[in-house]
Amino acid sequence: MLLALCSIFSDAPIYTLFYDAKATGGVFEGRDIRTSFLQKFPFVKKHHRGFPLLMPFAIEQFDFSDFDIVLSVSASFAKGIITKPYTKHICFCLTPPRFLWDDSHKFVEEFGYSKLVKGILPPFVSYLRVWDREASYRVDEFWAISDFVKERIKKYYLQESTVIYPPVDISKFITNNQQLTTNNYFLMVGRLVAYKRFDLGIKAFAKLGLPLKIVGVGPELNKLRSLASGFSRSKASGTSGIEFLGQVSDDRLADLYSKTQALVFPQEEDFGIVPLEAMASGRPVIAYRAGGVVETIVEGKTGIFFDEQTVGALEQAVKNFNSNKFNPEDCRKQAEKFSVEVFRQNMLKKLSIL
Repeated sequence: MLLALCSIFSDAPIYTLFYDAKATGGVFEGRDIRTSFLQKFPFVKKHHRGFPLLMPFAIEQFDFSDFDIVLSVSASFAKGIITKPYTKHICFCLTPPRFLWDDSHKFVEEFGYSKLVKGILPPFVSYLRVWDREASYRVDEFWAISDFVKERIKKYYLQESTVIYPPVDISKFITNNQQLTTNNYFLMVGRLVAYKRFDLGIKAFAKLGLPLKIVGVGPELNKLRSLASGFSRSKASGTSGIEFLGQVSDDRLADLYSKTQALVFPQEEDFGIVPLEAMASGRPVIAYRAGGVVETIVEGKTGIFFDEQTVGALEQAVKNFNSNKFNPEDCRKQAEKFSVEVFRQNMLKKLSIL
């Protein structure tokens, strides 16, 4: 979404707490990027989770006196900028930060430090939660990325918002109109973190004996590999059919999407770009009925849902799934409703009435 915004506001500077050119693949090369004092801290690029108490202070140091409109893109601290009375602050809210609100207890438990550190974390999380609520009052207008996030904004910030769906670059993906066989694999894509529930996919497909390819890297990789290998050891064949592909190129990802029977999406996301990438490739989605995917997947036409976030529910959904019942063109047309061009038109229309 940030790239799409940059194409619309090509001359606007980008303010960020810190910037890692390598991690972003150089896509912002040549842009006017302005960082906070955190940029000077050693290890901040790789260990930014260790600096949450400094981030509110850092975001408040930016000076926006020269601007009439400031657009913040926030899943945590960006909404906390301080603007002049004559400056309109619009927050494109990805979500109220889960680690401060509904997932705060899980955040403390999975923080990755010693029990002593975890023991003293709750008061600091409470402080950040109070700051986050106060920071929301600095926003003049909220834009939400989904109806799901709109409800979260209303619950945690007590504010209304307008929904503007983020874009998917459908030009990167090709539609496969060929009929697939039952020998084709299923696919999961994303960062390997706990809440994305790759474990459900591994357990369900190991039990079903169906091939599953997993694209992505992340802190859960070793744990998930061990889980998959445990199933393979229990089989006489020596394989569970679970394949970890790691991080792949855009071309490779597009090819994987186009040849899969379906994307498997067992997590709750605030919007969910990955299902739209699959649909842009003409492939349906098997998704957990929660979060933003309820707004993007047309049940029975571009995918199917399962209602419980359990291995059994996913397993049954896969058994009921038949890829040949889905028209690739229907999937593609649904994805086109969330294209970069549609996003651009919605943004310009919204800005024209400010």
